[in-house]
Amino acid sequence: MPTDRPAPDLAAAPAAGPALYAATIAMGLSAGLYFAFDVSVMPGLERGDDRTYLAAMQNINEAIENGLFGLVFFGAFLATGVAGGQLQRHGRRAAARWTWGALACYAAAVALTVGINVPLNRRLAEAGDPDTIRELAALREKFTNTWVPSNKVRTLACTAALLCLGRALTLRTKAG
Repeated sequence: MPTDRPAPDLAAAPAAGPALYAATIAMGLSAGLYFAFDVSVMPGLERGDDRTYLAAMQNINEAIENGLFGLVFFGAFLATGVAGGQLQRHGRRAAARWTWGALACYAAAVALTVGINVPLNRRLAEAGDPDTIRELAALREKFTNTWVPSNKVRTLACTAALLCLGRALTLRTKAG
């Protein structure tokens, strides 16, 4: 019975390797960053007073906007998409599906970042020097009550994406 599906390109299996490894590393770094905020940065800041909390978050938000973070943040998305396309083209459908799953999970994390966390970070920066803010406690509460839960979801989404990429790595040399 003839099929219109191309035969898997077994010799090309390593071709998807570099992109898939890069995606996995970048995704692991992203998941780790969000996890570190969940388990250490935010709980540590919670122990301080309002002024210290807000000043620290303003400084962290400013410092994170750098080339290396941008490379990892956007690189995870790009490398995952490239790896998925390569796996699909080379007949590694199962590995490609897991990679597409990773891309969907990471897209959710990116959407939260762009739609919730970054706007909150910007509002916090626009509030100005914590020494001049009148309602420190209210600003802190409003920021924290949204930013922290959103970050927990980003952590879960990136961790799920990392798990998907791990599964894709185990399947990438198998046809089908």
